[in-house]
Amino acid sequence: MKRRLRGFLLLSALVVSVASALSCGRRQVAQNLPPRPTVRRPPHLRPDYAGTVIPPNLAPLNFVVEEPGTRFAVAVRGPNGRSVRVVSATPSIVFPQGPWRSLLSASRGRQLTFEVCARSAKGGWRRFQPVTNTVAREEVDPYLVSRVIPTVHNIWFRIEIRQRNLESFDQSPILHNRSFADGCLNCHAFCNNRTDLMTLGIRSKVHGSSALLAQDGAVTKIDAKFGYTAWHPSGRVAAFSLNKVNQFFHAGGVEVRDVVDNESALAYYVVDAKTVRTSPKFSNPDWLETYPTWSPDGKYLYFCSAPVLWQNRKKIPPDHYEELQYDLMRIPYDVERDRWGERETVLSAKETGRSLLLPRISPDGKLLLFCGCDYGCFPIFQPSSDLYLMDLKTRKYRRLDGANSDRSESWHSWSSNSRWFVFSSKRSDGLFTRSYFSYVDERGNAHKPFLLPQEDPTFYDTCLNCYNVPELIKEPVRTTPRRLAAAIRGSRAIKVDMPVKFSTAKGAKAGAAPTDMPWRSGR
Repeated sequence: MKRRLRGFLLLSALVVSVASALSCGRRQVAQNLPPRPTVRRPPHLRPDYAGTVIPPNLAPLNFVVEEPGTRFAVAVRGPNGRSVRVVSATPSIVFPQGPWRSLLSASRGRQLTFEVCARSAKGGWRRFQPVTNTVAREEVDPYLVSRVIPTVHNIWFRIEIRQRNLESFDQSPILHNRSFADGCLNCHAFCNNRTDLMTLGIRSKVHGSSALLAQDGAVTKIDAKFGYTAWHPSGRVAAFSLNKVNQFFHAGGVEVRDVVDNESALAYYVVDAKTVRTSPKFSNPDWLETYPTWSPDGKYLYFCSAPVLWQNRKKIPPDHYEELQYDLMRIPYDVERDRWGERETVLSAKETGRSLLLPRISPDGKLLLFCGCDYGCFPIFQPSSDLYLMDLKTRKYRRLDGANSDRSESWHSWSSNSRWFVFSSKRSDGLFTRSYFSYVDERGNAHKPFLLPQEDPTFYDTCLNCYNVPELIKEPVRTTPRRLAAAIRGSRAIKVDMPVKFSTAKGAKAGAAPTDMPWRSGR
């Protein structure tokens, strides 16, 4: 007992002395810092966390000071004299989460000032001009779900759907493909930014192609392949695309990969009836339809449509693929009577000179966010792809100059309060897809985007994965990886008749997995 007490006292004394030393070291640093900027410019920070708007519930903006120095001191100051201070022997600045959270909570609607100092090898300190960021009043939905995949070409492995808590750095797997023989998983979709209704697309040589339907934590397998999926706000219907995807390669360029849909159509799953239905108004062999999304009131289904420009559906790439451009369309829908109206053009490729893709409407129904690129249906492989925003009341649209770069901007989703959207971008190097956030104010202006912060600010320097299909949700996913994997491997499934049939390659068996799909698993 005495030995334990003695050990406890020694440990306590050590902790106190270390804390005292750190405190003294910080006071000594503070005494040596110049009171005013000595460098007439702001510091270079990586990531570029400067001049943007951030949510009041965001994890710390940890960064690297890209300035020479042997020691670094950073103070983040908010209103009423509140501040968070960090002294580091390396350029990596990591803020303590508790004080950071308190500072943001007290700074809603106000500015944060980042003061950065660096000590030279000779011992003198330099103070840079301060960097400012604004804390919004509105929070962002606290969870982000992404598809994590290596940057490869036609052999995919280690695919995972993962959720990240944006208020901290906690993350957890939703499903990993190693649990079902290294198949493919994609096209995760949620109803109204919630997780009580969720679908996942599964493609596997061993377990077949299916869609997982998660309702309040329970998981059911549907014996059909769902592509890009969108839930009707009532939760009664899920619209999805059917895509015959072919990948091919260019000889050179920033991005050598390319994708074309040789055939595509739309269908929808009726939850109560457990049936798949379609309509000739958006399922026509002479047209390519894809990327469905619903208006928040559920009265319209928006989608993308283009005429088939080729006769030979087996040629890869098909003739005139570089001329293919999609229009933005919508069609009225009555969910009570399950009836469709007449399709209409929202914005045409002829008017814009661009292929218009991935429409997503803000939950308040005011703004339509979409991608525009030179041609085709796959903006993530198009360096020309930019983000555009349309006012649905006036039908006026504009390119989001402050949010775009000279690389691909692609998949995006809205926060449930319509004040934030997250999107995929390759702006850092043209190869790896990362998640960026932008604030949209009450006038519809999108502010400078910021990169998803990480606990280790050098994380992206060595990360070889792409983070695709970012979806914002209000809560963590209610089911478990074990339940999802068990449903995939199990024999029980809802049998449905698929009303859309595509042409089958010569010699292929009906129902067999296509051999031209770029999702083959291997190592």
